Amino acid sequence: MSKTINLNRALQLLTGIGIVILSSCSSKQKSEATVNADSAIMVSIAIPAAGQAQSINVSGQVEASQSATISTRVMGYITKLDVKIGDHVNKGQLLGTISNDDIKAKRAQADAQIAQAETAYKNAQKDYDRFTVLYQQQSASAKEMDNIAMQLSAAKAGLESARQMRNEATAMLSYTSLTAPFEGIITQKTLDDGSMANPGMPILTIERKGSYQVSASVPESAVGQVKQGSTALISISAINKTIKGTIAQVNQSSAYTGGQYIIKVTIPDDEKTGLYAGMYANVGIPVKQPATATIGSDQVMVPLACIEHKDELTGLYTIGNNNTAMLRWVRLGKVYGDKVEVLSGLAADEQFIVSADGKLFNGEPVKIK
Repeated sequence: MSKTINLNRALQLLTGIGIVILSSCSSKQKSEATVNADSAIMVSIAIPAAGQAQSINVSGQVEASQSATISTRVMGYITKLDVKIGDHVNKGQLLGTISNDDIKAKRAQADAQIAQAETAYKNAQKDYDRFTVLYQQQSASAKEMDNIAMQLSAAKAGLESARQMRNEATAMLSYTSLTAPFEGIITQKTLDDGSMANPGMPILTIERKGSYQVSASVPESAVGQVKQGSTALISISAINKTIKGTIAQVNQSSAYTGGQYIIKVTIPDDEKTGLYAGMYANVGIPVKQPATATIGSDQVMVPLACIEHKDELTGLYTIGNNNTAMLRWVRLGKVYGDKVEVLSGLAADEQFIVSADGKLFNGEPVKIK
């Protein structure tokens, strides 16, 4: 009887201890849940966009809005070419000179011919004046008067010819001085001092500083939806930047561009920081109706802003178990304006985090807005 009573008391004691332990664990879990709920980051979620995009996506390159190739119209040795690539030059600044001794000699000959022609013209004018008086006094015949008048005309023509020869020599002499047509930067230099310059041969290339545009090619199937003056989104991966530009020019012919139509998209001056001519760009042109050159219905599209970069990897955050952020590595495809194609790593109906009110980490508690 005593053993039975002791056993019952032991069972009661163990039961009490178990209840206390379970209560403690339950309160601890509730406390942790309360803490997690209070520290959770508010996030916005979305599902990938599918279907045809309302934009045309083309590739292009950044270029200066104005550039010029400096060459000469005369043949000769380059006697001076002080500028180098990267130099800033002002409008009208002397960039280089071509040997011009032979042209100076021709101009000196023209000056001598002008002096000779002026003397002949003065003598012819005096003879004409004398014969005019004699003719009025009927001391000279009409035939003699006609001859004198023709001599005066010939002398005048000879003088004008000599003057034009000098103008030609002066013009040729000006071609031996290479000047900047506008303010800009020297971007190319193909010859140096002592090199032989030929007519039309590029010597220098100058680009207007700080004024850029994007030149892109649009296929025949989409050019009808591209309108001058409309807005275009320019994505430049080299500097990880997206710029809103304006279509300034649409080429009406593809005769010399392999069936592609060239468009020019201007870049605002306040967005030129960090840009260099030659950078590759992706241009997204919004259109009112889907175009045949747009993305397909089976593609998965997400905003560029939600993509995370780590070394060579790219990913985005999804919602994991227990409402935590989970970084999902994905493989990306083409960029379409402000969206990018996800080739793998994210299902078409899977939710992902678009934005968050704080910095996200793997396993960070989150709360959907």
